Amino acid sequence: MYRLCRRSASALLRHDGARYNRHAIAAPIFSATCSGDSVVETDAKTRWYSVLASGRCNTSQSSAALNLNKNGFFLGNRYESTAASDASSPPPPPLEKYEYQAEVSRLMDLIVNSLYSNKEVFLRELISNASDALDKLRYLAVTEPELLKDAVDLDIRIQTDKDNGIITITDSGIGMTRQDLVDCLGTIAQSGTAKFLKAMKDSKDAGVDSNLIGQFGVGFYSAFLVSDRVVVETKSPKSDKQYVWEGEANASSYTIREETNPEKLLPRGTRLTLYLKHDDKGFAHPERIQKLVKNYSQFVSFPIYTWQEKGYTKEVEVEEDPAEANKDKQDETAEKKKKTKTVVERYWDWELTNETQPIWLRNPKEVTTEEYNEFYKKTFNEYLDPLASSHFTTEGEVEFRSILYVPAVAPMGKDDLINPKTKNIRLYVKRVFISDDFDGELFPRYLSFVKGVVDSNDLPLNVSREILQESRIVRIMRKRLVRKAFDMILGISMSENRADYEKFWENFGKYLKMGCIDDRENHKRLAPLLRFFSSQSEDEMISLDEYVENMKPEQKDIYFIAADSVASARNTPFLEKLLEKDLEVLYLVDPIDEIAVQNLKSYKEKNFVDISKEDLDLGEKNEEKEKVMKEEFGQTCDWIKKRLGDKVASVQISNRLSSSPCVLVSAKFGWSANMERLMKAQTVGDTSSMEFMRGRRVFEINPEHPIIQNLNAASKNCPDDNDALRVLDLLYDAALVSSGFTPENPAELGSKIYEMLGMNLQGKWSVPDAAEVHHPAATQSQTSQTYEAEVVEPAEAGGQK
Repeated sequence: MYRLCRRSASALLRHDGARYNRHAIAAPIFSATCSGDSVVETDAKTRWYSVLASGRCNTSQSSAALNLNKNGFFLGNRYESTAASDASSPPPPPLEKYEYQAEVSRLMDLIVNSLYSNKEVFLRELISNASDALDKLRYLAVTEPELLKDAVDLDIRIQTDKDNGIITITDSGIGMTRQDLVDCLGTIAQSGTAKFLKAMKDSKDAGVDSNLIGQFGVGFYSAFLVSDRVVVETKSPKSDKQYVWEGEANASSYTIREETNPEKLLPRGTRLTLYLKHDDKGFAHPERIQKLVKNYSQFVSFPIYTWQEKGYTKEVEVEEDPAEANKDKQDETAEKKKKTKTVVERYWDWELTNETQPIWLRNPKEVTTEEYNEFYKKTFNEYLDPLASSHFTTEGEVEFRSILYVPAVAPMGKDDLINPKTKNIRLYVKRVFISDDFDGELFPRYLSFVKGVVDSNDLPLNVSREILQESRIVRIMRKRLVRKAFDMILGISMSENRADYEKFWENFGKYLKMGCIDDRENHKRLAPLLRFFSSQSEDEMISLDEYVENMKPEQKDIYFIAADSVASARNTPFLEKLLEKDLEVLYLVDPIDEIAVQNLKSYKEKNFVDISKEDLDLGEKNEEKEKVMKEEFGQTCDWIKKRLGDKVASVQISNRLSSSPCVLVSAKFGWSANMERLMKAQTVGDTSSMEFMRGRRVFEINPEHPIIQNLNAASKNCPDDNDALRVLDLLYDAALVSSGFTPENPAELGSKIYEMLGMNLQGKWSVPDAAEVHHPAATQSQTSQTYEAEVVEPAEAGGQK
């Protein structure tokens, strides 16, 4: 068995075969023409084989033995190299390994100016670092109590100097040694917190619950968003020395020195001093700092104190005027009273800023309704109590805690229904505020009115902690939040106080109808929450469950009619037959109602049916009667269709009319009259689609109405009579209006009405003719007879008295 030298085979595969034909020719292994010195035996057990022979081989014989294809690859026989492996090919080049290099100043510029979109998050990041330092100390002190020997309270203090633009953040946490400064602050993207967490997981205390926040190792550098220079003074309880780290923005180096000033020594912890940029000195105002702390770090587990100016009132004496003093001396009997005034004494002191506790971390059974309402008002700046609240904890694949609220009233001043971005859901990660600006990641648009907080420990955030990344965890979280929101709203609808849900529906009913359009997956949760007026309940809205309960035994579908008001729906001719049969019809009077119901399609296996469209099935079909009617009025239908032409698709005998002569119905899959009206009112409308959707209309006639019966006679006896044809035109226009459509030419319709009125009123109240004027006696006789008839009845009535 022969084998090829690896280097030789790979060389042949990499290069064109013709190249090797010119420079080296393979020879048979046992060729006698090769010189003996071409064979070098270096190892008795190992021999190297190759398709290349020594350069001293006889090329004439070797080329004949070759079996090459057109691409230069060797096929068929194998040939043994007569040279040793170290001589047949050059040694491989040495492998050189390099590490990635970075331009530090450029990297810092990217971190500071490209990572964060909002400058004010610098305080959130630095407070989170301080909180981590306190958490580390508290954890380590369990096994090393001597770390707390200085008996300093575990807190965070922020002091500002607005005149000089300086912010000082001090914590009494674990502090850092010189090596920690080099590792954590001198190494970009190395997180001391992440390293600490890894050590915890590797230790026997891996199950200990930790509230540490950091994970990326770049939060500290957010200080350069607003600072030209940052000074870090730190003292670790594990070291006797205090060190000072100092760095500047856009610099590629930093300095570390030992603190020698006794006045600046810390008992334990870290002090950050930020020297703000000229344009960012507004952050040094105490009120601004207090606002940022309440917004981002309100629920950090350690107390945060800010240096605030305070004041108290006191009474001080007022120096008397010399003239008034002399007057008082003259009146010795008068009682002397010292004159005072009230002044405000100003002073500076520490004020606890994060006094509101994160009640979502508590057991729901221990939280009262008053506490929920108070938290809602403070967090969302509301003045009314919420309609409902839901406090829950989700465990398993995704773990998070949340409190959701349904507000008492809808937002004022803007239409949040069409705005996918709202600030009603506040996202926290380990009690640190991340964002309230979402584009549907946590809640769908139609539930944007729900307010609440969501706190999780393992959300997939980007490095700036501002963007919630799309992931399976987020989708699961969204699904569970939506489910809890529906449970909360369902609880309101099932409340004994019906007025609560009426108030909710008045404010947020349109949002749920939008959900029927946007969220097909939750139709089963949305449908029971919908409310509509109906033909049997025009003053009070009913639910779909109540409608189904009131359905007749033989009723198969849920009937509805869309209109612009309850009055219009009540008077529509489409209702006539259904009211006779006592079938309830839903009134869809809100512009979004019809689209919402069409998206639902059915409820509890009952299909929604629009009674203004063709092929309406009311049951109780009488095929014999229908056959007779078609034979009787078939010619009339054809005659009407011929006159109306393309205005209607067909003319049919109606099964929905009882008192009206005719009605105009829409195609089964086209727009109804109400939808056509709404689409015309759109600012940006597609005229081509409008013509397509409204193109098919069916003219239905009532064969039992006198007008239709007269027209039936006209179609058979005088189909070309002009008066009959004008009646048909006017009848179509009247049906157009009564069915809810808009006539294309209102002026023409008006002229037709005037013409018909003139024909009917001709000579009815005109002046008497000459014949009547020449016979006054007859007129007087008729008048006297009328008077006698009028006089007899009062006389009889008087006799009864």
